[in-house]
Amino acid sequence: DRLPPIQSASRAAAGGLERGAKNQFTTFSNFITTINQKKEGTGNKNSPTQLVIPNIKNVRDLPPICLDVRQKQRISIDTLPQELKAPVPPEPSLPIRTKTVKDFQDDMEKAKSSGDWKPVHDFYSTTFDSFLEINAAFKKDTNSPFNTIEDSGINAKFVNVVYDALLNTPQDVQKSVLKGIINGLLQEWKGPRTKDDLRAYCILLQNPQFSNTSTYVIYAHLLRQIAALTEADHHFLVHWSKKISQRRFKQVVDRLLQFISLRLFPAKPEEFPPMMKCTWWIPSATKVLALFNAANSLISPPIISYMDFYNSTLDHIDLMEEYHNWQCYGNSHRFSFCQYPFIISIAAKKVIIQRDSEQQMISIARQSLVDKVSRRQKPDMNMLFLNVKVRRTHLVSDSLDELTRKRADLKKKLKVTFVGEAGLDMGGLTKEWFLLLIRQIFHPDYGMFTYHKDSHCHWFSSFKCDNYSEFRLVGALMGLAVYNSITLDIRFPPCCYKKLLSPPIVPCDHNTLVGICDVTLDDLVQIMPELAHGLSELLSYEGNVEEDFYSTFQVFQEEFGVIKSYNLKPNGDKIPVTNQNRKEYVQLYVDFLLNKSIYKQFAAFYYGFHSVCASYALLLLRPEEVEILVCGSPELDMSALQRSTQYEGYQKTDLTIRYFWDVVLGFSLDLQKKLLHFATGSDRVPVGGMADLNFKISKSETSTNWQLPVAHTCFNQLCLPPYKNKKELKQKLIIGISNAEGFGLE
Repeated sequence: DRLPPIQSASRAAAGGLERGAKNQFTTFSNFITTINQKKEGTGNKNSPTQLVIPNIKNVRDLPPICLDVRQKQRISIDTLPQELKAPVPPEPSLPIRTKTVKDFQDDMEKAKSSGDWKPVHDFYSTTFDSFLEINAAFKKDTNSPFNTIEDSGINAKFVNVVYDALLNTPQDVQKSVLKGIINGLLQEWKGPRTKDDLRAYCILLQNPQFSNTSTYVIYAHLLRQIAALTEADHHFLVHWSKKISQRRFKQVVDRLLQFISLRLFPAKPEEFPPMMKCTWWIPSATKVLALFNAANSLISPPIISYMDFYNSTLDHIDLMEEYHNWQCYGNSHRFSFCQYPFIISIAAKKVIIQRDSEQQMISIARQSLVDKVSRRQKPDMNMLFLNVKVRRTHLVSDSLDELTRKRADLKKKLKVTFVGEAGLDMGGLTKEWFLLLIRQIFHPDYGMFTYHKDSHCHWFSSFKCDNYSEFRLVGALMGLAVYNSITLDIRFPPCCYKKLLSPPIVPCDHNTLVGICDVTLDDLVQIMPELAHGLSELLSYEGNVEEDFYSTFQVFQEEFGVIKSYNLKPNGDKIPVTNQNRKEYVQLYVDFLLNKSIYKQFAAFYYGFHSVCASYALLLLRPEEVEILVCGSPELDMSALQRSTQYEGYQKTDLTIRYFWDVVLGFSLDLQKKLLHFATGSDRVPVGGMADLNFKISKSETSTNWQLPVAHTCFNQLCLPPYKNKKELKQKLIIGISNAEGFGLE
């Protein structure tokens, strides 16, 4: 028996599929043989004995799951082409099944006590024998069509009870379920799928048996069929999936991730068909995973964290090959994980961005060298770097002048020199420059940014000015930080990073608006929670809005002591806010505050960032991930730092080292941050965690009577003298970390 071909003229999703040999799935064939031997009435000649991959020419091109490369567009039936809005095919009549949750639980209890599993076996083998039987058992009302995205019609409680009990049943019961699933997958499909078919797919995806690698061949074919559904069918599955409970939802996601990991790096390769014979396994699983990612993004807050979709196994494959394939072939028939960036961890994305940055740095430096030689000029090492020379007393103006004058060198490796100081920049001076510059620019007296105490974050000042070049400088600083793998202590709200990726690639047409994104009250509450609360109260107010609030579509802002008014729409000062138009008023108000009133400031900031970080790798990032790349993580885990620390001249059991960690682990959070800043030049934790700091403690052999700890921030190294006791170590350490600014040479 063969899986029926999915008729389509388009190509297969994974390039290079080959027709499978008839007996290639030996594990599966043996498995079916075992089932047939155990099943009563083995005379059934129609029982399938092996599963064969259909001919490549008959395999449908797996359709796109979402509309853009970052897989976050909402799938809407209104946006589907006309041909996808086909009439709903009639549902075939379902068998009548009356077993309830209580009846099933009673059967299970009787089977456990008596050892007679026949009623349970009969229920499982009948229920999973076909898609119709699955619907007959688990559909809430067999007489209702349930053709809407709002209600799948699945009796979730019954499904959960049946699946929870399944793994505690005898092996012949479990095998009968798998054989029934095979029968369903082998059904000859004619015409479009019905909603009952989609319900069956939704139920089968939750089967816990698919956690076992012995079932992966069946699981792969289930995933293949789901991935090959039309976009309209995917639309229903996405909306139905978001109704699954959090625990079950995460189990399905984890199962899919495990399937991909074990196909990439099988613990027992002999359990699976050769990779060349099943290149469609991973693309199919990833496409189905994309459905769950889309479902997760439709809920606010999401069902599970976006990080739960990360597959850390991908950290160990050739990511740059994936990235280059994606750059060359885009979203064509050639599969790449970069088409589905939600599955790539932030650590892996950082590697892609760093290597892409390094390649750009090398390319720019090589071009500078070639230009120098072609003009018959003597090359020098400085031409390979972005050399920034600044005075501490004129930090902002000098930095702005240097970056403006050396705009063509922004993609070279950064080196900083403080005028009048002997420090050599091996990384430490660069960190110091970033820290001091950010601290000065974000000071309230500087007027570029407003600090909101309620939300503990900065936002762009809406004051109008003649020159927005300093906002471009801040954007360039953020870009340089990402480009040079430096973490910054910047407190922007998440909305800022969403705007920074709008769009992720700078448009060629300079008249195109940048930094404009859809904003809601949820975005405003992260910046101005009190105002957001007031607007939320307006939306829920049950009285007469027009008479009680007496507001119009006009807002007022104070600029340099002068109150200025702005209309939210034409003639807004003459349009009253009423119960009918208050939603429009709130939306326009939020859009004004977060988009329009700061457009020129943010546009300069946007162009500054992208002048350094112009890369297709940004298409892989979520706004939250950009924030982590820029700022690192503010959560310190000193115990993790202790575990990953290396020692030079000390052993981790030495008394001085034990004193050190006793003192540090007892520090307040503020002192711990000071220590981290003292030793590394930043108080933020990089993307890979504390282990990525490569922190080292070295023994200093100088006299300890006056010697304070010394740090080499270029190498994240702390030189610690062998103090006589814990009290002296604590005293000297606090003095050292609390009075550290500037550099010198020993």
